[in-house]
Amino acid sequence: MRLVQWITVEWEFDGEIIEWRGPAPYFFVAMSEADSAELKEEARSLIYWGQVPVQVVIGDTEFRTALFPREGRYLVPLKDAVRNAEGIHEGDVVSVVLRPARRE
Repeated sequence: MRLVQWITVEWEFDGEIIEWRGPAPYFFVAMSEADSAELKEEARSLIYWGQVPVQVVIGDTEFRTALFPREGRYLVPLKDAVRNAEGIHEGDVVSVVLRPARRE
């Protein structure tokens, strides 16, 4: 018999909702530089094209996404469905819980 223990690593942080205007507006919440560096180390086997797949909880909404690296930090993209479900807007501060996730 082989016993395998899975350790779930997660990050909890508060962050402000920011808008990044590109061809279309996108909304994100940024991790701190320290948390981003720690996540990059912990999830290095999951990273593809610089992105990290994660499971995220904001309020009562749980969703999967991939973090985007930008200027030494990871950005958590927020789809309209998430923002609408939680009633959050640019400038709001939200509590985020995220865990690295295997790609589907």
